[in-house]
Amino acid sequence: MSGLARGIDTRAHRATLGTGTVAVLAGGHDRVYPSENEPLLHKIVEEGGAIVSEMPFAWEPRGRDFPRRNRIVSGLSYGVVVVEAARRSGSLITARFALEQGREVFAVPGSPLDPRAEGTNDLIREGATLCAGVEHVTSVLEPLIAAGPRLDSRAEEPSHPAGAEELWDELDLPDIGRAPVGQVAPDEAFAQGGNDAATDLIGLLGPSPIAIDDLVRQSGLPIRMVQMILLELEVAGRLERHGGNAVSLIAGR
Repeated sequence: MSGLARGIDTRAHRATLGTGTVAVLAGGHDRVYPSENEPLLHKIVEEGGAIVSEMPFAWEPRGRDFPRRNRIVSGLSYGVVVVEAARRSGSLITARFALEQGREVFAVPGSPLDPRAEGTNDLIREGATLCAGVEHVTSVLEPLIAAGPRLDSRAEEPSHPAGAEELWDELDLPDIGRAPVGQVAPDEAFAQGGNDAATDLIGLLGPSPIAIDDLVRQSGLPIRMVQMILLELEVAGRLERHGGNAVSLIAGR
């Protein structure tokens, strides 16, 4: 299970062709990124694997589609292994999705002098399972697989309060009418910048950490919308995460 990206994603898919692998795309099924992996996509299907995307055909993936795609990667998995990650790596966003979904998180340690290992070392300090060999993953996941699928009490159930738009409307697709509701979808709200919901939430943030639960209470916004706006801020490099589920704005960004 991975995102068909260059590097370790490609190697993971190729290594598991014989046992079944799933690639989750950020764009439509006919818009493979990177394009050089299109033959690998066809090979995955031929070998009995699956290609998954929530986007419609002909959808060109945008930068913000990739972090959102990764919540599907983590949600379909029993666990997520972060092999290498800088402190602001997109892999850390995937790890946080996994934690919110009640999945296991593993991290490969690295030298404290290597900036590419800062993110994985931070994850281990925060409680992720240290992964120095395949047995460290299999020993944790084997009992979960044997027990079969279950609803994890740690996972957050998605909520759709009255007036909130569904994910389909968040895609702002051409030639498709929007749902007749008053709120603007979270990622579109951030993209427009002047949207009241995003502006109000950003106004509650500062250099001092604040708990996400407090942001939800003070803003009065649905938690799903708050999380999406925070994700957009993080992808833009404007948000820093802290222990205790707290966040802060990065000064000067």
